[in-house]
Amino acid sequence: MRAKAPYRGRSASESAERIAATDAAKNFGHLVSRVREDGATYVIERGGKPVARISPVRASGSTLATFKALIANRPHVDAAHAREVNRAVRRHNIPRVRANPWERS
Repeated sequence: MRAKAPYRGRSASESAERIAATDAAKNFGHLVSRVREDGATYVIERGGKPVARISPVRASGSTLATFKALIANRPHVDAAHAREVNRAVRRHNIPRVRANPWERS
């Protein structure tokens, strides 16, 4: 497997090795291992043009602390608005089933 120069379309901190699609197919297991173990990123080329990228999956930044902050900073709803919403929900949440479903209308 021959690695090429870093792909110029990305920043220096996220440089990726360029690899031909044929070489990537032949060495796919090795590429996945390098991505998992070393955090490597590869740009797959076909005909000298980049067509795909293999890179590590980044974990999301959500934590319980971010959830608590979201709840603490939610907008306040005044009591009058909450009453109107509840009234509308009750009005529109009436079942539309006939008392006798076999009766023709």
